[in-house]
Amino acid sequence: MIQYFLNKIFYGFLTLFGVITVIFFLFNILPGDPARMMLDQREDAAQLEIIRKKYGFDQPVFTQYLYYLNDVSPISFHSNTSDNYTYLSENKYTYTKLFSIGNRTTVIKYPYLRQSFQKSGKKVSEVISETLPNTAVLALFSILIAIVLGIFFGIISALKKDTVFDSVIAVISTFGMSVPSFFSAILFAWFFGFVLHEYTHLEMTGSLYVVDNFGEGSYIQWKNLLLPAVVLGIRPLAVVIQLTRNSLLEILTQDYVRTAKAKGLSMYNVVKRHALKNALNPVVTAISGWFASMLAGAVFVEYIFNWNGLGKEIVNALNTLDLPVIMGSVLVIATLFILINILVDVIYSWLDPRIRLE
Repeated sequence: MIQYFLNKIFYGFLTLFGVITVIFFLFNILPGDPARMMLDQREDAAQLEIIRKKYGFDQPVFTQYLYYLNDVSPISFHSNTSDNYTYLSENKYTYTKLFSIGNRTTVIKYPYLRQSFQKSGKKVSEVISETLPNTAVLALFSILIAIVLGIFFGIISALKKDTVFDSVIAVISTFGMSVPSFFSAILFAWFFGFVLHEYTHLEMTGSLYVVDNFGEGSYIQWKNLLLPAVVLGIRPLAVVIQLTRNSLLEILTQDYVRTAKAKGLSMYNVVKRHALKNALNPVVTAISGWFASMLAGAVFVEYIFNWNGLGKEIVNALNTLDLPVIMGSVLVIATLFILINILVDVIYSWLDPRIRLE
């Protein structure tokens, strides 16, 4: 078990290293001067020179890459002199000193994702911490809708194989998997938020937190969660229905299920006690993959519904070439992918004792 997790952590760090390398060189070959992006219309030659030196933009690209690795690494190395980008400063991040050798100090710290180009020097970690919870809430409610309805209709479809109900569910599932999320978002926002607004009382756009009419604070508006959650959950719902149906049909042909039926157990008890748990393995795989991808795939849905989450923030950052926000967001999403994959393996071992974590 311990060896398994050590291997997973090692391969996880290798994956993150690859992600960091790709996103850094991908976005740093784009045209444009980062220093000018940070200063916008207020720049002059002296200010540009100060910004370039302060953030290491005057260095070769590979040197900047090493600086970025040093920033995002939990263990990093720093100069004790203020004429270098790696100068150890409390203003950049908090840290704990490990040891010093000559003019270099080694510290342990939280990964530093740098500062936004467009938000007056606001830390990227603060931008993500303000928007990621909203995306997580949206993704969680979407996957819950997919799990509950998907497993329910998948079971009914398997038990009523080749009936009209089964055919209708198959058509709906195929339609749900084929329709792009951004199209569904536009359609649902227009139909339920505009055409049927008098009956649904739902808005075309809106986020989880809404500022009150007097501007004295904000409150949670749960009804704004309904439309984006349903839209984001349509495609995983269709996948879960089909996987549950097909897996359960295969399990119902196994010998131990026939034995349970021969003992006089009702179909309800056979499915509940014997078949369903074993049929959920492929469903768990799909759910985990969809939940992780929702954190990245919610981009267009959040933007269309004006949901203040990480997806909308990424779109805004792309529009303004706010590279640190884009790179930091991609890195956080990649980290969540890795953690979710490890969690899925643990759930596998619980669902099926035959699977060992080695």
